[in-house]
Amino acid sequence: MLKPFQNEPFTNFSVPEHRADMLAALEKVKSELGREYPLYIGGKAIMTEQKQVSINPSQLDQVIGRVSQADQSLAEQAMQAALSAFESWKRKTFEERARYLFKAAAILRRRKHEFSAWMTYEAGKTWAEADADTAEAIDFLEFYGREAIRMGERQELVRIPGEDNEQYYIPLGVGIIIPPWNFPLAILTGMTVSAIVTGNTVVLKPATPTNVIGAKFMELMREAGVPDGVINFVPGAPEVIGDFLVDHPKTRFISFTGSRAVGCRIYERAAKVQPGQIWLKRVVAEMGGKDAIVVDNEADLDDAARQIVASAFNFAGQKCSAASRAIIHQDVYDEMLDRIVNLTKGLKVGPGMDESSHVGPVIDEKAYNKVLSYIEIGKQDGRLLVGGGKAEGNGYYIQPTVFADVEPTARISQEEIFGPVLAVTKAKDFEEAIRFANNTEYGLTGSVFSRNRDHLEYARQEFHVGNLYFNRKSTGALVGVHPFGGFNMSGTDSKAGGFDLLLQFTQAKVVSEKY
Repeated sequence: MLKPFQNEPFTNFSVPEHRADMLAALEKVKSELGREYPLYIGGKAIMTEQKQVSINPSQLDQVIGRVSQADQSLAEQAMQAALSAFESWKRKTFEERARYLFKAAAILRRRKHEFSAWMTYEAGKTWAEADADTAEAIDFLEFYGREAIRMGERQELVRIPGEDNEQYYIPLGVGIIIPPWNFPLAILTGMTVSAIVTGNTVVLKPATPTNVIGAKFMELMREAGVPDGVINFVPGAPEVIGDFLVDHPKTRFISFTGSRAVGCRIYERAAKVQPGQIWLKRVVAEMGGKDAIVVDNEADLDDAARQIVASAFNFAGQKCSAASRAIIHQDVYDEMLDRIVNLTKGLKVGPGMDESSHVGPVIDEKAYNKVLSYIEIGKQDGRLLVGGGKAEGNGYYIQPTVFADVEPTARISQEEIFGPVLAVTKAKDFEEAIRFANNTEYGLTGSVFSRNRDHLEYARQEFHVGNLYFNRKSTGALVGVHPFGGFNMSGTDSKAGGFDLLLQFTQAKVVSEKY
């Protein structure tokens, strides 16, 4: 009998055995660096002449791997393979499809540290961040498998004499999966398996900076026995195959996580009906945030400071849920600044592979230059308290940076930076703090630190975000516990890891038979 869902526990690396296992995994992965990886289309491995070289953002002269790249001809082959596989995959029961996910979860759990080690090398994640990413991937496999079984059960309808009526869920068709690089295993896994467990087949285009982790996921799903053509792995340049796949008349849905600009482009292109297209394409999009933590004058200031620093600087601020703004009541503003600065100064910037690192690099040169340019803007927008430039090392390292006295309309208060930069704003009272928090085009996550019940209830009603946390950090949503997705330009609020997510990839069919 299937056990109720439980979140995968995080690894305690202070336990000598666990630390030794992670060190062994790091050595194993290091010995495998530099390999070449194929596309997988209809179950066939295809090596191409064009390859993307993936490097370690913590050590710029270290090659992680070389991944074959698809052109439009191969993308078309992948679409046809997915269409062909759909005809048999859609006829499997929800329970049968779920078993593939449970098998993959068991394999991943056995190789947990190995997958985490790959992320420390290719994504620059610290041990703790990589471990949490792998645990979340396991959670998605276990949770969506159980949800699929529940979806396959008889749906209750109002009964009338003389008729048998039933409603059930059928898959949509072929979907395009476009995951991000910042959760290169967890989000990629969740986006892909939520689509296939509901009976769809997919063309998976992994994020370019973390192509190798995408290839490792594909190897995992093949080892779990997922039939050929159900997942077609086609890394490729967005400008070469991105629009082609989104526009394709046989594309039934697009599942995307990434920037606002790209998400809006996909949404616009998907809305256009192409010649030969007989449906309206569905778009599931999560497009980032400009998340704020509000600190009331009635709050545990020590805890608030710890959670702000963790939310802002873990994984170098490269989370859509990262706290890039702290909005603090004027009565405790100066005290909070002192606490935030002292904690930030204690953070060690270094390689993801190094167990002592608190903050790793940003992902690539483009991100590096972008974040540094925003730091220069911040020097005009606010008062620099700590950080403010490059950090030492042969990688894309940036100092955790805090600006004070930032206006709520300033650029570093409005635009998503996706790096270790925190803008701190003073509010005259709690209501103004919430008003400042809402003053962006996004609405993903937010946190409030307060002991005042009236203020918490006010925020419950007025703080307009998809995931609102009281007296805890703005990051770290758990599958099944915190269904994740946001409002406004943060996307379609699909609530990943929640009970509604699988509905995004199905359509309800009602059959009525009169006796």
